[in-house]
Amino acid sequence: MNADQIWHVVHAERAALVEDLRALPAERWSTPSLCPGWDVHDVLAHLVDDARTTRLGFIRGLLAAGLDFDRLNDRGVARERAQDPSRTLEAFRAVSGRTTSAPAPAATRLVEAFVHGEDIRRPLGIRRDYPAGGVAVALRHQLCTRVKYGGGKERATGMRLVATDTDLVVGAGADVRGTAIALLLAVSGRPVNPDELVGPGAQALQAS
Repeated sequence: MNADQIWHVVHAERAALVEDLRALPAERWSTPSLCPGWDVHDVLAHLVDDARTTRLGFIRGLLAAGLDFDRLNDRGVARERAQDPSRTLEAFRAVSGRTTSAPAPAATRLVEAFVHGEDIRRPLGIRRDYPAGGVAVALRHQLCTRVKYGGGKERATGMRLVATDTDLVVGAGADVRGTAIALLLAVSGRPVNPDELVGPGAQALQAS
């Protein structure tokens, strides 16, 4: 995928998330997300902050946060999280077409869209069929990126990942089979349902 194709997918995912959350009851915004320590409203605020981020703004913010990525993200959530979740959702809709980004590979935008989309949707019981080809690009990126930088390279060491819904086979070792989105979530440190991944390496990947 080139950058234009990646942004096309990201914009479509942002628009789909807006639609999925448009009628969410007020009391459900405090539902814990798959992202530890954040509820679904926090994750949406993070996505607003992420969409607004520019390369220079990211560098300035990281320096101000003492090079602490978690502190940087928490500050972004606090800045973008409106008291009324509907206002946060409207802010996300307003920035959903942006193409600014932190100084990182374009594939990270796919990771943000897919993983955070599931951080929100799964706890709310909302199902989405993601474009498997785009998810495969995000997964390949995560497998090449160390955990300390937001990836999942170490989690998949010694495993052969096989996507059942797209043409992706990567790694060597104990087989882990599942949809591309389930593999992406597990590699990114998110829980998945026990029956979503199968194979000799499935349990180890989900426990990592």
